[in-house]
Amino acid sequence: MILARVLGNIVATQKNQRYENARVMLCQQITPEGEDTSYSVLALDSVDAGVGDTVLIVQEGWGASTAATGKAGAAIDSAIVGVVDRIDLL
Repeated sequence: MILARVLGNIVATQKNQRYENARVMLCQQITPEGEDTSYSVLALDSVDAGVGDTVLIVQEGWGASTAATGKAGAAIDSAIVGVVDRIDLL
């Protein structure tokens, strides 16, 4: 899983019909301390995340596909599967 911050929405006027009701979000990977990294990713939103939210992203095709579309087998590499409320570091 990847810890990331949502930067914005990606608008696509044409996309595969399996993704018609899915939102594509631009996300920036962050460290557990909240620092930005140089890694960004596009992910389908399955939890109604918003800009500025800290999220959990899964990057495993089967899990991402099922979480984002409710159907297995879609060509999806990354999906937002959770909105993080807080991070407790020991």
